[in-house]
Amino acid sequence: MPDELFTFVYTMEGLFDYGLWGLFLASFLAATVVPFSSEALLSYLIANGTNVPAAVLVATAGNWLGGMSSFALGYLGKWEWIEKYLRIKRETIEKWHNRMYKRGAIFAFLCWVPAVGDIFAVGLGILRANIWITAFAMLAGKFLRYLVWAWLSGVVF
Repeated sequence: MPDELFTFVYTMEGLFDYGLWGLFLASFLAATVVPFSSEALLSYLIANGTNVPAAVLVATAGNWLGGMSSFALGYLGKWEWIEKYLRIKRETIEKWHNRMYKRGAIFAFLCWVPAVGDIFAVGLGILRANIWITAFAMLAGKFLRYLVWAWLSGVVF
């Protein structure tokens, strides 16, 4: 597996792989405003021979950047943007406020969870959670999710 990753990173091979660009975009959008399953696309690419370590890294990067953009919207605190683009009501964030305030890193790690992950990311931004802890915990959670999903995809296919 390390040799595959080395080949991807240090050659031009991965730069023109439109499947990976699509996976990046799908993963980014799945973490923001579009209800989409980037996992399905990851499974499809793996089943069709895409470099697995590269696909996991690309999906993680896209989803992490999407989650951090939700965090940034929360940090800006523009409720109009949050309600319009993310469709998250102010009452929902306020309901989770105390829980997120006490356990920010855990909630950042769980930003990958469907339905509530966006609420966690925006809520952590509104709470002005430590950006480095949030970014690292969110990255770790999203990477672990895609790693497990890729492994399951390899087992199934």
